Amino acid sequence: MCGIIGVVAKSPVNQVLYDGLQVLQHRGQDAAGIVTAEGNTFHMHKANGMVRDVFRTRNMRSLKGNMGIAHVRYPTAGSASSSAEAQPFYVNSPFGIVLAHNGNLTNSEQLKEELFQQDLRHVNTNSDSEVLLNVLAHELQESSNNHKLNAAAVFSAVAGVHRRCRGAYAVVAMIAGYGLVAFRDPYGIRPMVIGKTETESGTEYMVASESVAMDTLGFQLMRDVAPGEAILVEQTGEFYSQQCAMNPKYYPCIFEYVYLARPDSVIDGISVYETRLYMGESLAEKIRLTLSPEDIDVVIPIPDTSRPSALQLANRLGVTYREGFIKNRYIGRTFIMPGQAMRKKSVRQKLNPIGIEFKDKNVLLVDDSIVRGTTSKQIVQMAREAGARKVYLASAAPPVRFPNVYGIDMPTRQELLATGRTDDQIALEIGADAVFYQDLDALIAAVTKANPLITHFESSCFNGDYITGDVTPEYLAMIESNRNDGNDDDKASVSTRQLDLNLSSAES
Repeated sequence: MCGIIGVVAKSPVNQVLYDGLQVLQHRGQDAAGIVTAEGNTFHMHKANGMVRDVFRTRNMRSLKGNMGIAHVRYPTAGSASSSAEAQPFYVNSPFGIVLAHNGNLTNSEQLKEELFQQDLRHVNTNSDSEVLLNVLAHELQESSNNHKLNAAAVFSAVAGVHRRCRGAYAVVAMIAGYGLVAFRDPYGIRPMVIGKTETESGTEYMVASESVAMDTLGFQLMRDVAPGEAILVEQTGEFYSQQCAMNPKYYPCIFEYVYLARPDSVIDGISVYETRLYMGESLAEKIRLTLSPEDIDVVIPIPDTSRPSALQLANRLGVTYREGFIKNRYIGRTFIMPGQAMRKKSVRQKLNPIGIEFKDKNVLLVDDSIVRGTTSKQIVQMAREAGARKVYLASAAPPVRFPNVYGIDMPTRQELLATGRTDDQIALEIGADAVFYQDLDALIAAVTKANPLITHFESSCFNGDYITGDVTPEYLAMIESNRNDGNDDDKASVSTRQLDLNLSSAES
């Protein structure tokens, strides 16, 4: 999960891109980057850290031009500690191209070998996004006529990317002196929307990971980019779109609606907020089969993502809803923090209980999901220390039992609390009196209810069904082995020895 934005405007885009990244900060807190285009020249600044920390006034002044792309990184493939893997990435052959990517390629090792042996291209980092950039660059070289581009050549190149790349990818790229290209993988796993605004000088276009970026920046949401579709906006403002995949299918990631996306976003015609209300309704009905509402004194959400589900759950059960935890908003989202030690340390810094809401009460805590269980165990303990008589925990999502290989950091079964455990064993592990999980069918029904036109979802972390068809037990064993080889410090020390050829002049 990362956040990406691309803008083609009639005036400088640096502030628009910065503001857009702020809105999408929840999609990645590890690194941020902006590249703008001024004629044939790119201006780049990127570094590790939050958006507000990466960009200073001097950086913003250097980001000149009316076209640009931007990225916030949440580390999946590669290293969380290496500034060399902050995006966007850049190549200068056959055209100057910069690219930002949300997702994860499942055949990046094979592609690296092809790039080196056949395409004669060198990949400098461990990032699969740099692999994707080089594949796109090679396909553009193959499809262009004497290094001259047109819409047909660009769409042919994207079709080549779809033929070669496997996994999840929503991509925004710029070609120097030409325009902005955006495309989505043939399954539409990772989200991407497109919007426009009319100015006195003409139409301006934006592509972004979530519609909330359009809302806050004054762009009108046009539609979602379809699975396999490519969008081309020339720097003059000419707009083109074309389906570039042979057999596209709609399988958006269902975890976007559970946790990843902001509640005020609409993704693939589905209101994220609405789906979370429906999740609360169905979860309430499941809890009613086991617990009487009289056994619960209060429903308390674990902020922030679970609030809509918890509120609707409480309403359906007829139980009092209360805010029992105060969140420190200056601590990042623990699920997307690199490293287990950092996640453990940050939980108590992030949440503090309000004692009167817990003392001598049977408390039903509601969370969006339970992944590793680290956070849940500490929160249950905090509730007990605040005086709760009984602590139940409900998850708006089903048990996470399988690795996700499409851009979410849950790759090893050993790290997943639900793997190999029953609900009673999970409750015992985290210290709760009982644990209640959403059923997968109910979750799918909740999301489908918000848009009946979308009936299939990528839900591999719940059911182990990898829709791209190339994820084998050997592949899963390989990524688990790679993750378990050494600790985060070891990985960082290796990765930071790599050269960063993408530094801006201000950084170097």
